[in-house]
Amino acid sequence: MNNRFTLNNDSCQFTAKACRRNSAHMLPVTDWLCDIPEDMNESDLVEVQFKNTRKGYYHNGEHLPLEKGIKVAVEANPGHDIGEVTLTGRLVKLQMKKNRIDTSRYEIRNIYRIATEQDLLRAEEAHKKEQDTMIRSRQLAKSLGLEMKIGDVEYQGDGSKAIFYYIADGRVDFRQLIKVYAETFRIRIEMKQIGARQEAGRIGGTGPCGRELCCSTWMTNFISVGTGAARLQNISPNPQKLAGQCAKLKCCLNYEVPVYEEAVKKIPSRNVEIETQQGTYYFFASDPLKAEVTYSTDPRMPVNLQVLTVEQANEVIAMNRRGEKPASLSGKSTTMAASEIGYQNVVGQDDLTRFDKKKVKNRKPKVERKR
Repeated sequence: MNNRFTLNNDSCQFTAKACRRNSAHMLPVTDWLCDIPEDMNESDLVEVQFKNTRKGYYHNGEHLPLEKGIKVAVEANPGHDIGEVTLTGRLVKLQMKKNRIDTSRYEIRNIYRIATEQDLLRAEEAHKKEQDTMIRSRQLAKSLGLEMKIGDVEYQGDGSKAIFYYIADGRVDFRQLIKVYAETFRIRIEMKQIGARQEAGRIGGTGPCGRELCCSTWMTNFISVGTGAARLQNISPNPQKLAGQCAKLKCCLNYEVPVYEEAVKKIPSRNVEIETQQGTYYFFASDPLKAEVTYSTDPRMPVNLQVLTVEQANEVIAMNRRGEKPASLSGKSTTMAASEIGYQNVVGQDDLTRFDKKKVKNRKPKVERKR
C-alpha cells in the first residue's frame, strides 16, 4: 500500500505513516513531524511502547533509521525488552514534558537494534505465558492470605523477567510472595502497585458513550474526581451512571467543570431573597448553562415558581438593596409539581445506598426469667 499522497500540482507531498495506529496498542500518538528530515537530527530520543499503556524513552545512540511502528530491542535490567516505536524526533521532548518526566531522575537507556525475527519469536513465546502466569499468581497470593489482587502480568521481551501489577487497599508485605513466585516461575520478579483507574487503563474497554475508555486512549495522568463535580453539573447521583469500569467516578465528570464553575459565578446566591409587593420569593433552583434562576414563594416547597434570567434576578436584587420592590416578577411562571421536578424517589436512582444489602437481624423471643 502506497502511503504517500501528492497534490495535483505536485507542489506538496505528505505520508500517512504518522497517523498509522496499531489497534493492539493503547495511548496512540501522531508523529506529525515524521516526514521532516531535520527532525530526526534534532534529537536522538525515541518513545517506545510495550504492553498496554507502558511506555519508555530511549537513546538512539546508533542512529538507526527508526520510524513509527518499527519493533526494536531496548536495554533492560537485566537483558533486553522488545517494544514498538511510537514517536521520534523533537516531539519526544515535548511528550516527556507533557508527562512531567524529570530527565534528571529518569534513567534513559539505549536502543540496541531493530528487532530481528528471532527477537520477535522469543518475545511472542514469553507473552504467551502471561495469562497462565496471572491465574497461577492469583492462586498463590490467595493461599498466602494476602489482601491484594494481581491485575496483570507482563513478561519482558527476552523472557528473563516479569512485572506483576497488583491492586491493594493498604500496604502489603509480599516478601514471601516474591520468593514463592521466583521458585514457581523461575524468573526475575518485579512487583508494581497500580490503582483501580490504572487497571482499567491497562485492560481497556468501551465506555457507556460508545467510545474507547479515555484512560486507555489519550489520558496519561489521572486527576482525582469528586462528587462535587456531579453536584455542580446537576447530575443525578446514581452510582450506576457515575461510576466507570474501574468502579470509581468517571474521569469525564471533570471535563466540563471549568465551564460550570465560570457559569455559576454569575448565578445569584441562594441565600438572597427577592422582595416584591406580592410577597417574598426564595431561591429554588438554577440552570447555569441557560443562565436561569427559579424562585418559589415557599422556602421548602415549589410554590408559584418563577423562572428569571440572571440579568432579571440581579436587577430585582439591586432594586431591593435600594429599598424598592417591584410589583411582580416578570419571569416565566411554571406550575410544576414536586413529583414532576423529581422530589419523589420513584425508582430509587437518587439513593446512593440502594445497592447495599440490608442486614436482617434474627431477633430471638424474649424469655422471662423466673424469680
